[in-house]
Amino acid sequence: MEPEVTTEGQGANMAQSAASKLSQMGERTKQLGNVMQDPERQKRIILVIVCIALLLDNMLYMVIVPIIPDYLEELQNAADQSQAVATNSTNSTHKITKGNFDLQIGVLFASKAILQLLVNPLSGTFIDRVGYDIPLFIGLNVMFLSTVIFAFAENYATLFLARSMQGLGSAFADTSGIALIADRYTEEAERSKALGIALAFISFGSLVAPPFGGVLYEFAGKSVPFVILACICLIDGILCLTVLKPFSNRERENMPVGTPIYKLMIDPYIAVVAGALIICNIPLAFLEPTIANWMEDTMHSSQWEIGMTWFPAFFPHVLGVYLTVKLAAKYPHLQWFYGAIGMVFIGASSCTVPACKNFGQLMIPLCGICFGIAFVDTALLPTLAFLVDVRHVSVYGSVYAIADISYCVAYALGPVVAGQIVHDLGFVQLNLGMGLANVLYAPALLLLKNVTQMKPSFSERNMLLEDGPTGLYDTIKMEQREKKRKGLCTTIDENGIETFAQRSYSEEESSGGEYA
Repeated sequence: MEPEVTTEGQGANMAQSAASKLSQMGERTKQLGNVMQDPERQKRIILVIVCIALLLDNMLYMVIVPIIPDYLEELQNAADQSQAVATNSTNSTHKITKGNFDLQIGVLFASKAILQLLVNPLSGTFIDRVGYDIPLFIGLNVMFLSTVIFAFAENYATLFLARSMQGLGSAFADTSGIALIADRYTEEAERSKALGIALAFISFGSLVAPPFGGVLYEFAGKSVPFVILACICLIDGILCLTVLKPFSNRERENMPVGTPIYKLMIDPYIAVVAGALIICNIPLAFLEPTIANWMEDTMHSSQWEIGMTWFPAFFPHVLGVYLTVKLAAKYPHLQWFYGAIGMVFIGASSCTVPACKNFGQLMIPLCGICFGIAFVDTALLPTLAFLVDVRHVSVYGSVYAIADISYCVAYALGPVVAGQIVHDLGFVQLNLGMGLANVLYAPALLLLKNVTQMKPSFSERNMLLEDGPTGLYDTIKMEQREKKRKGLCTTIDENGIETFAQRSYSEEESSGGEYA
């Protein structure tokens, strides 16, 4: 009987130990949940989620640069060999000239930006209607699918589908991510800093992706870089689902209706910012598809030099972001000036690119271009949020969709138009034209000189009250949200809402039109 008692005792001890461990795990999970619900910590976690999404999007955008041309050439050679064997085949679509092959690559590269450009007006409105969390989660899922398709695609049509899907995912993930940062970081100084960090991740993703993709493609095959990016995207999606809880968050009910995107587009201040974002990104977008051939022809650069062309420019870009954030914190009224200085930097650097005779000299103007872009982006992206705050309604989906459209215009035209300009006019004329456009546009930013002195004269509450009884209800919801932010109230039942509505209305009457 003793062995049985011992066995029963051991079983009881094991059960107690397991229960104790489960209890400890439950406590730790609860503590972790409480930590993640802390507003300050949650803001940092949200910034991490958004930065990873932006990093992934820009890595996926640029990682194909060293992979796809070589991979498509292999597919072409294989198709030509099979066609030579099957001489009776009537399909001659694989037999293409070099010009058509370059066009195929250009269209494939541009398809992401073109679809993103078309979807952004819709995604911006969608984000304003449903909030920032759900579109970010949708975008990450679409980006994950497109990355998996890239990994296993074996023909041009599938690659084109994957590239286009990436544009669809980016239209949701990029816009909602930037808008989410602007929404959570309400102080101008911390908003500029947070957006600057996001821009640094965008730059890092764009500049590190070509060597990352080239090395892995050379030694591990086409699928490996895409599988790695897909895994990171999956982790980010799980983090988004865990922290933001997009399908259980009801805060959208307490948010005002955003200004329609077409009204934001005709705002002269927003239009000036959007124009600056297009012009400043054109040199980067137009040089990326053309500079490799120019380097081969003029300075006989090796493949590793071509692959590393843009990587050193990451460091001045981060420096430009850091300087702009520091200057904006100290002199916030000069944001327009920082953007203008950046455009002059870009213009001067672009004009000096054709004068370079070797790889070392070329690094200087390319670093200057990226340094200037950092100034423009870091100064003007927070300005868009500020303009929406003081001139419209503080909902940021549509305004950052406009910013994304501005980037997409440059990057959609680049792969398709730049090569033709070089062919017809020459590489020197292309760079001089881009540089001159940036220098001439810089004075237009003077229109933003007095932006920081604007007052929110047309506030959210006034806009909501224009709609009569519906506006009053929306105003009450706004007040509930403000109190919830300050920790003064939680949820209110229907009777509570009715009582609060009557009290708010009477208070408004007794105060002589406090909200007017």
